[in-house]
Amino acid sequence: MMMKRSVTSSLARALFAIALLSVLSTGLAMLTLSASLRDAEAVNIAGSLRMQSYRLAWDASTGSAELTKNIQIYHQSLDAPALRALDRRYVPSSVRERYHELLSSWQKLRPDLAAGNTLYYRQHVSQYVAQIDRFVLALQHWAELKMLLVAGTSVLGFIAIAALVFWTLRSVRRQVVLPLNKLVRASHEIEQANFHPGPLDVGLENELGVLARAFTRMSSELERHYHHLEDAVKEKTQDLRQANRRLALLYRCSEMLSSHINSAQAYPQVLERMLQHEALHAISLTAPPQWEVTVGEPDDQLPWQRLQLDPAAGAQAGELRWQATRSEPQLMQGFATLLARSLQLERAQHKVQHLLLMEERATIARELHDSLAQSLAYLRIQLARLKRVVSEDAAPARAIVSEIDRALSEANRQLRELLTTFRLSIEPADLPTALEQVIAPLRQQTRAAILLQGQPAGQHLEAQKQVHVLQIVREALLNAIRHAEATQIVVHCGLNAQGENCIEISDDGKGLADPESPPGHYGLMIMHERAASLNGRLVVSAPETGGTRVSLFFPGN
Repeated sequence: MMMKRSVTSSLARALFAIALLSVLSTGLAMLTLSASLRDAEAVNIAGSLRMQSYRLAWDASTGSAELTKNIQIYHQSLDAPALRALDRRYVPSSVRERYHELLSSWQKLRPDLAAGNTLYYRQHVSQYVAQIDRFVLALQHWAELKMLLVAGTSVLGFIAIAALVFWTLRSVRRQVVLPLNKLVRASHEIEQANFHPGPLDVGLENELGVLARAFTRMSSELERHYHHLEDAVKEKTQDLRQANRRLALLYRCSEMLSSHINSAQAYPQVLERMLQHEALHAISLTAPPQWEVTVGEPDDQLPWQRLQLDPAAGAQAGELRWQATRSEPQLMQGFATLLARSLQLERAQHKVQHLLLMEERATIARELHDSLAQSLAYLRIQLARLKRVVSEDAAPARAIVSEIDRALSEANRQLRELLTTFRLSIEPADLPTALEQVIAPLRQQTRAAILLQGQPAGQHLEAQKQVHVLQIVREALLNAIRHAEATQIVVHCGLNAQGENCIEISDDGKGLADPESPPGHYGLMIMHERAASLNGRLVVSAPETGGTRVSLFFPGN
């Protein structure tokens, strides 16, 4: 921005004016003094004219021979350069008039005096001396006037210089010092984050005015940037607090999921915590194939928001749903990821447990085959040898051999069933799929139709529980195939009124005389023990329509 009056140029002009006034006053005083250099000479000469006038009068009265010489001296004195210098225009008219009167009177007196007519001169010498006195007085007044002029010039010059210095100092204070002090105070205020320090002298047309306007714009920009940064810091702080809150919640949820032995009990608690923390109306977790946990009170007026637990796997990985008037997408996404990882970890643990169980059962099967099965086979060979050596006439001995043969056959059959049970390949799958895997090979062992009806709870049981359930179902099916002489066997799955899993194996065979004590083996007792391991119960009944019904009730995970 252009400046109309620069501080440096204003100071330079003020200093130049001070110097000019000093030169003028000093010059005028010097000029006046130089004009007064011959004033003393003029006064002396004028004063000597009175004495010379009286001496001429004496010479004239006494007839002195020195009269002519003294007339010449008097004329030279009257015509001296110091007196001739008074005939200037700057000399006061009173001095010039007195000097001209002297000259005129001398021109009248000189011819008579030179001719010897001294009477007229002696008669008028007093008047002539009076003219000289008046001339000397005028010279005195003129010399005093010049001294007064020098003194006045000096005083006026000092007053003017002092006034100019005062005005300069006042202008410097008003246009430099005060604005500069305001700028300093404003800088301290801005340093304390006060961007409205007070009005600055923006109207000045010098460098400080430009600086004040620039400082004002700068303070406005600083205030805008400061508030912008402050808002950004507040926003980042709020984001960090939100992130910390989300992390704390997710950490607590993760801790709850990892601390529970039975994860099925942990999911409702985790969902309940999320429901309370985010003030949700309802939240639901669905996992394949048909496992769902819902917490809260669903509102028909609110839409369900959904997130896939694993977007890459789609609906196969499960789904998280919730109802809320306001929720944080990032938090819910993190929560869904946490649930997905927990479900994956749970399934992986189930697989590991299943593999360990299968490996243990296969080991037992191998040990039974290598020990007990070999011993039974050896006994069968020895019994065959015994049959050949026993006489046909020894009826009691042959009867005992036949009983031993039947016992070995039954033991061998039971061992094969036991080996088949231990070698049963149960894939880690949900309960409906596992039941279908058990039923499929049994259909080849009977002419009866084996039907799977209903829909059990679509959940993954623990490996040990799943083995117990499938062994109970398989034992019940084998009993129906071997002893019932049935034409149709129905396996029905579902939930009872108490929410328990219910599996019923019904046949249309001849039934049991005493359902609680079937003859031949201890299979029913083992089935009851397995049901107790499931925290459930086993009920064997005879329906009115005939046949036998084996019902297994056990809670879900």
